Amino acid sequence: MNWFELRNAAQVDSPALIIYKNRVIENINTVKGMIDNVSRLRPHVKTNKMTEVVQLMMDAGINKFKCATIAEAEMTGLAGAGDVLLAYQPVGPKAVRFLELIQKYPGTSFSCLVDNRESADYLQSLAQQSGRHVHVYMDINVGMNRTGIKPDQTALALYQYIHSLENLLPVGFHVYDGHLHDTDLAIRKQKCDQAYEPVINLVADVVATGLPVPLVVAGGTPTFPIHAQRRREECSPGTFVFWDFGYAKNLPEQPFHYAALVLSRVISHIDDQLICLDLGHKSVAAENPQPRVEFLNIPGTIISQSEEHLVMKVESAAQYPVGTVAYGVPLHICPTVALFEKAYVAENNDVTATWKVIARDRQIIV
Repeated sequence: MNWFELRNAAQVDSPALIIYKNRVIENINTVKGMIDNVSRLRPHVKTNKMTEVVQLMMDAGINKFKCATIAEAEMTGLAGAGDVLLAYQPVGPKAVRFLELIQKYPGTSFSCLVDNRESADYLQSLAQQSGRHVHVYMDINVGMNRTGIKPDQTALALYQYIHSLENLLPVGFHVYDGHLHDTDLAIRKQKCDQAYEPVINLVADVVATGLPVPLVVAGGTPTFPIHAQRRREECSPGTFVFWDFGYAKNLPEQPFHYAALVLSRVISHIDDQLICLDLGHKSVAAENPQPRVEFLNIPGTIISQSEEHLVMKVESAAQYPVGTVAYGVPLHICPTVALFEKAYVAENNDVTATWKVIARDRQIIV
């Protein structure tokens, strides 16, 4: 029996998300072995969105996390995490919710991003009204061109300004270089180091003004092995915990294993070579072109996909009778996880539990 085949698959209604617990633990141990100190790990929980997975990481000694939504932040608070960075600049009601989050989970140290004076002033005002102090990281743009401020003298002035605000406590910089994902590690490293050099200079400029040395939270999954070789930076891989065939193909140097699959079934034969499965784009991330999923036990070519159906061309449809269970590796696992309310947990080829994908919702309590 292959590692992914479930003896009790008949009990699982498809399409479904299957989490292979032992492989998750193996990936967590692997990522720990790729860095000199576990305290420098700050995994991004947007990939897993499950309290139980956060707890597995905490059991392994990881106690710092990064997230993208208030719900993901609250999930880590529910798990009892020690240090959580909301890698997002809260604006409007989201900033109010962020202050509520800090109040509701006092055992967790929460922080967030800012990249402009207006947002800093608004957060300062809310913090002052609530009588609280808020830890913040300044968001740095090193080429992603999505959010953040470029690491130059304007950034230095903003960082100094944030330090002048009574209720904001600047911790350092957040540097996300998600635009760097070259397959060749040497090229990726060259581009990463080049993009990061102005950040090193900015840190030196901050220290020269007499302020404390800023902590830097750097990178994502593609650049994790590069930033892990630095001295002080915290690193934020996320996909490692489940892995997917997109990164398995594009980042061959990273030694992680598939730990999350989508389970589907053959529901119809169109002709001698075309089969239809019940894995529509409601059940696997659909932002990329086909193939969006790679089936481990049914080789073939995906012809089309709609909301509830996926049509494949195979060598012989007769090899896959109606009802055949298909185990698929998503191209992009992070948004795939968010499509499911719960995950079935597999151990030793049996489903033994279910875990709620609690942070797929934008609001848990706060």
